[in-house]
Amino acid sequence: MSKELIKRILSSIILIPLTLYFIFAGSFYFIFFTTICFLVASYEWHKMTKKLNYKLLGFTFLLFSFFTFYESLTNFYVGIFVLLVCVATDIGGYLFGKIFKGPKLTKISPNKTYSGMVGGYFLSLISLSYFMSWINHEISINWFIATILLSTISQIGDIIISYFKRLSKIKNTGKIIPGHGGLLDRIDGMIFAFPTFYIIELMGVLSR
Repeated sequence: MSKELIKRILSSIILIPLTLYFIFAGSFYFIFFTTICFLVASYEWHKMTKKLNYKLLGFTFLLFSFFTFYESLTNFYVGIFVLLVCVATDIGGYLFGKIFKGPKLTKISPNKTYSGMVGGYFLSLISLSYFMSWINHEISINWFIATILLSTISQIGDIIISYFKRLSKIKNTGKIIPGHGGLLDRIDGMIFAFPTFYIIELMGVLSR
């Protein structure tokens, strides 16, 4: 097991329980946690794009993204579903990419491979299966499509943040999380996935 993978696992072990703690601690603490994360992400975005012309657009999107994050997690099961899909996509992409390697997916992010993309979809569907068993709900075609869509958006979000890092000529958005770099490096897929799922919810496509 590589040092990089060990760092990623340890970071996830710390971050996931920490997020759940603030969710259960009450609305005030969850708002505080969400606000701190938004400020850290905004600071990292500012540093990353200080020589680019995307600051206002990025801040506006981050504000909407964290709003949908808060709104989704006020319904615990909805928030957990999106988190599970994003984390599973990230882990699946990393593991399958390292194990199977193969052709590169894009020049924007040289570490991304087609095998990693397949791995992201595979683990996200596994997480859907476990989630539905947990809430005693059958997997409908709508939930299946929503999972594939969220996994796709999460992977695209990762590539988008990689694109801006490439423009800014930096490896990581920060150093706050061992094995991941900055907060944006950890939540790059989530900040796109939560707004997507929020819109899906507003459309009433899914039923629980």
